[in-house]
Amino acid sequence: MRNLTMLTDFYELSMMNAYLESDMADKVAVFDLFYRPAPNLEFAVAAGLEQAVALIKNLHFSEEDITYLRSLNTFGEKFFNRIKNFKFTGDIYAVREGEIVFPHEPIVTVRAKLFEAQLVETALLNIINHQTLIATKSLRITQETEGAVSEFGLRRAQGPDAGIYGTRASIIGGCKSTSNVIAGQMFGVKVGGTHAHSWVMSFSTELEAFRKYAEIYPSNCLLLVDTYDTLKNGVPNAITVFNELKAKGYQPVGIRIDSGDLAYLTKRARKMLDEAGHHDAKIFASGDIDEHIISALRVQEAKIDVWGIGTKLITSSPQPSLGGVYKLAGIEENGVMVPKMKVSDTPEKITNPGFKTTYRIYGPDGMAAADLIALRNEVFDTSKPLTIFHPLETWKKKTFTDYTLKDLMVQVFSGGELVYKMPCLADIVKYAKQSKNELWEEYRRLINPHEYKVDLSETLYLLKQRLLNEAK
Repeated sequence: MRNLTMLTDFYELSMMNAYLESDMADKVAVFDLFYRPAPNLEFAVAAGLEQAVALIKNLHFSEEDITYLRSLNTFGEKFFNRIKNFKFTGDIYAVREGEIVFPHEPIVTVRAKLFEAQLVETALLNIINHQTLIATKSLRITQETEGAVSEFGLRRAQGPDAGIYGTRASIIGGCKSTSNVIAGQMFGVKVGGTHAHSWVMSFSTELEAFRKYAEIYPSNCLLLVDTYDTLKNGVPNAITVFNELKAKGYQPVGIRIDSGDLAYLTKRARKMLDEAGHHDAKIFASGDIDEHIISALRVQEAKIDVWGIGTKLITSSPQPSLGGVYKLAGIEENGVMVPKMKVSDTPEKITNPGFKTTYRIYGPDGMAAADLIALRNEVFDTSKPLTIFHPLETWKKKTFTDYTLKDLMVQVFSGGELVYKMPCLADIVKYAKQSKNELWEEYRRLINPHEYKVDLSETLYLLKQRLLNEAK
């Protein structure tokens, strides 16, 4: 477990010191971590909570940390006395990993002393922003495939951590396996892959390379066929080797195509394999593939069984950032929560005040119908009709009579102690699939998705309007 306490922006430490000097450090505050609307992020798949929990549990300043901070000649002795035995003592609420969330909904809520809540801002954003972004990209890709997707992005990731935890997030989003060996070791994820073009080029002929590979891996023979000429040489040579394997009692896995016109090549290759009697041989496709290319290839009836996707998944191209933010929502004065709100001329940047949670409203069919952001102390009686309204276009209303509610947030820390049983990755994957399946495809489609309803409770709406009026 790494000590990431110093994984923070300098201004967090500056504010912590200033809170101490202003006698505000022990005031209890509430911060929300959420993301704002962005292209390709009409919804998101929450991820990264496990690593965030590890961070919080291990928060402490080492002697080396303190020595370095002293060298900056910025902080007073009061600050160093405070951080010497630092421990997080607050409460944290979060949505479960794998949960589908929408813009402005709290993904993580921190209720803690200002001194503590300010410190964790940068690290929480770093962890949650990254994994949520990649998990979302993974879902967008995997929902377009009829076959399995293997994550191939390690060599294109922005550094080891992005590669390791990007793989983890991609599995939450729907990938079935990875080429990333260390991620397989750390998270129990299935690993796999075949040879590179360099293997074929190391031999005098392609056929010789294929035969040697099949000799070494007779039960797991997957051959890359596009080193020279996919249809003229690659596929025929693979068929020759597959015939030889079958004669020895082995079942070939299939072929991989990494370049060229994947629609044309896979249809021709499928025909050639079938005519040779290799109906069970799978066709793997890789290259610069994303959800839009997959959608186009499906329209063209490309014959692809398994997809290997790297660069555009692990970097979330073309959306490089989730855009998550961490905003103050309230400060307690004499035991009473005083709501706080950022005001802006840009409506999307106006925050929602108060100590909140999000409820998912389900219709009688068990499908998600809308979300309601509400103050945490609000109580809803599901035996009575519930009317919600658009937070800006308030004339748009919907009344539910036969419905159920689910609080999307669980308490993770209480008084600095972990109170949430962290699920294993396999259970997170199951939960993510369930969450996705509760959302109609119309909300998840790539082009012009239907807008999912995310409204404010009447109490929260009125509070927000009051604070807006006071600010103006």
